[in-house]
Amino acid sequence: MGVGTVLARRAVALAVALVLVVVLTAIIMGASGYDKTIWQALIHEQVRAYQMSLRQSNVPPGRVRELVAEYKEELTKIYGLDKPWYQRFGPLVVNTLTFNLGISESYDVANVAGVPYPVRVGDAIMLCLPRTIVMITIAQAICAVIALRVGPLIAYKRGTLFDRSIVFYAALTNAIPVWWLGMLLIYLLSYRAGFFPTNFRSVIAYINTFWENPGANFVNILYYASLPIITIVIAFLGSWFYSVRAMVLRIVREYFVMVARAKGLPEKYIVSKHVLRAAAPPVVTNVILSLAGSLGGYIITESVFNWPGMGTLYWVAIRSADLPTILGLTYMLTLVYIIARFILEVLYILLDPRVRY
Repeated sequence: MGVGTVLARRAVALAVALVLVVVLTAIIMGASGYDKTIWQALIHEQVRAYQMSLRQSNVPPGRVRELVAEYKEELTKIYGLDKPWYQRFGPLVVNTLTFNLGISESYDVANVAGVPYPVRVGDAIMLCLPRTIVMITIAQAICAVIALRVGPLIAYKRGTLFDRSIVFYAALTNAIPVWWLGMLLIYLLSYRAGFFPTNFRSVIAYINTFWENPGANFVNILYYASLPIITIVIAFLGSWFYSVRAMVLRIVREYFVMVARAKGLPEKYIVSKHVLRAAAPPVVTNVILSLAGSLGGYIITESVFNWPGMGTLYWVAIRSADLPTILGLTYMLTLVYIIARFILEVLYILLDPRVRY
């Protein structure tokens, strides 16, 4: 079986998994009656607003009742509530898979996106995604770069003071919630020292208009994003160190490394040609999946910094029972994971000769 055939099969399997996630999400929402409850509540609010507008226009009470009944019936047909759930979920799945995510009916979602109500779900996601990348994904990428440089050195100095210090740092930061660390650093570095802003929401304007003045906007984004990035790096760098250390340490103990040393090969050659090459697949897996997972955002940490990213958008959509946004976010994050998995399949073939054979 050739490499192309293997990749094609993996791509098909991942695509099927993506479709199944969307289908199962739609089935759960439909069969449980969750979507019907949401649409009924939405119809109730729209009907009430319509009724109030008619009364303010001095429409006779009898005519108001007729118009309201007609409007409610029309909305019921528009949202498909006159049909069984299994007839509604098909178009919902097709629209989601074709990125026709619809319009959010939540004022809170529009507020998080920073645009007037109503807002298209796709637009809300595309507005919040760059904010999450600036705050969280870049911080995770910094952690990955530092850990990949330092992690192998830690594994080679196992048992030394340096190694024990890193392990202690990893255990300490793993026990401290990142949102609590963020609150502490905001108090010390923003309110007390004045090095960073106390309100980070203003970064939205600079991200949204970045290409209008890239130089000035980059400086402003850097000013607002520095403290959140520093917080996340401090909180997660220890875990990255420990993960890379554990992966490299396992390879260092393998027999082929011992044989290479017994042959008298230079240590640098052993590290580059044997240890790091063998450790590359698990390390790359950790890096790719961590970066992909970071796009989902951190709900509490974003709240601490008043940073309206993907985590905040997801939380607001769930809290306001905004079905289109929930399904759109689920689809988008699943798609990111599927793409990351396929990238890993390609990288495995490039990094590990055993996979090719």
